[in-house]
Amino acid sequence: MTATITGSKKKGIVDVKAVLENIRANPRILFFVAAAAAISIVIALMFWAKEPDYRVLYSNISEEDGGAVVTQLKQMQVPYRFAEHDGSIEIPSEQIYEVRLKLAQQGLPKGGSVGFELLDQEKFGISQFNEQVNFQRALEGELSRTIETLGPVRSARVHLAMPKPSLFLQDRKEPSASVTLNLINGRTLDSGQVSAITFMISSAVPGLSADRVTIVDQSGHMMSQNGAQATQTTQLQYVRKMESDYQRRIQAILAPIVGTQNVRTQVTAQVDFTQHEQTAEQYQPNSRPENMAIRSRQSSNNEQGGKNAVGGVPGALSNQPPAPVSTPIEDPAAQQANRQGGANGNNAAPAVAPAPTLTPYNKQSDETTNYEVDKTLTHIKRNTGVLERLSVAVVVNYKQGKDGKPVALNKAQLDQINALVKEVMGFSDKRGDTLNVVNTIFTDQEEEAPVPLWKQPEFIKLMLSGARYLFVALIAWILWRKAVQPFWIRHQEMLIQRLEMEKEVRQAELDEQVRKRQSAETAKAQQRVETEQQAQHLREMADQEPQVIALVIRQWLNKEHKSS
Repeated sequence: MTATITGSKKKGIVDVKAVLENIRANPRILFFVAAAAAISIVIALMFWAKEPDYRVLYSNISEEDGGAVVTQLKQMQVPYRFAEHDGSIEIPSEQIYEVRLKLAQQGLPKGGSVGFELLDQEKFGISQFNEQVNFQRALEGELSRTIETLGPVRSARVHLAMPKPSLFLQDRKEPSASVTLNLINGRTLDSGQVSAITFMISSAVPGLSADRVTIVDQSGHMMSQNGAQATQTTQLQYVRKMESDYQRRIQAILAPIVGTQNVRTQVTAQVDFTQHEQTAEQYQPNSRPENMAIRSRQSSNNEQGGKNAVGGVPGALSNQPPAPVSTPIEDPAAQQANRQGGANGNNAAPAVAPAPTLTPYNKQSDETTNYEVDKTLTHIKRNTGVLERLSVAVVVNYKQGKDGKPVALNKAQLDQINALVKEVMGFSDKRGDTLNVVNTIFTDQEEEAPVPLWKQPEFIKLMLSGARYLFVALIAWILWRKAVQPFWIRHQEMLIQRLEMEKEVRQAELDEQVRKRQSAETAKAQQRVETEQQAQHLREMADQEPQVIALVIRQWLNKEHKSS
């Protein structure tokens, strides 16, 4: 058994050696094998050098959404990788749009915040507290999504403090909001954008004022400003804008004269932001009565009189004051006596009539006229941001002389510049404005040297990519010189040798054919000669010995007759 195995191994080794000997003997096979190996290596190196263009599919997503996205990418057999700088998911650029559409069809990524879709999942019989909490969560999620749509914002979180409503005014509390923004690296928000976010949140929450919204960035810096701080910032921006406007105007008027690079301007503005409000009431002396305006007029007339007034001849009786009128209630005894006297009969003597009652008479007439008072009411309200004082400093460089050396400006030129600057700034002595124009030599400012080309990241990336392709070309050249070219040269030499050998063989065959043809022709010629000689000999014999010739002919005829 061992001998059999050993024999089979030896036979296999012999077969392998025979195959190798055949391959070595046939250079064409070696050439094709070497060429195929070199081409395979070069193709593999080309794929290695050609780095696929990956683009960001999703960034800043939660771990739950990231796991779901990676699972779907594996099922779709889409290559992916994670970026080291931000942990985003990257895929080849030619598949990014198709993959996004497919993932969006499956509802991925879901996002870390929930919106009003949370209210669709409410169950029957939910309590009012849970309903309020779900509404607050949904509102926070919707506001976060809205803020994340802004360009500089990478992510946002909104927290709302919504107190429980109360029927009593003294127990009512205003809601508040706090926002945390995660901005993209290198991006910022200006005051206008921060104010827009503030008013957007205050408009979305009932009863929320803009002053109770706090915005903070990812570094913990306060971005929103309220109350006095906001007012101060606004005033400072107004002053800076005014100063830059004056500076730009001065630079624009002096640039055509001395050049843009030969003038520097600084402006300091003193602005009064005090709010002035004044009300004055001034009274003037009354004018002439005929020109005076009547404000109001009041007339009163009172007249009194009485009935049965005293008449007749003036005397002592008539001058007596009338007796007061008596009534039954006031004098019941007198009325009772009168009734008794009437009841006694006609014979009774009539009672004496009382004296007539005298009523006083009073007449009164009043008239009051009120004239308008001559007065002046003045209400003055001054606008804030009034310019109180302006200070301007201008530095002008020396001009270049004919010999190339700097030359100072003369007095006329400085006066011209001074007059132009005063006209542009609106110089006022009453306001206390100051202007200072200085002519001096500018020192050469060392500008920041640009980054060399070989230090730029784009150039480095391009060089690395070129180095990869250069390495591939070097490997291909080495494979050609060391692996393919020797077999190719050997193959070409073998082909040349084979062609020469074939040419020699064909030449030898041709020579052989010529030689055979020549020998055949020589043999034919010799045979003809021999035949002619034999015929001549026979003719001579026929002439000399005709009997012998006749006997030979007779033998030939007999042989032919027998054979037939």
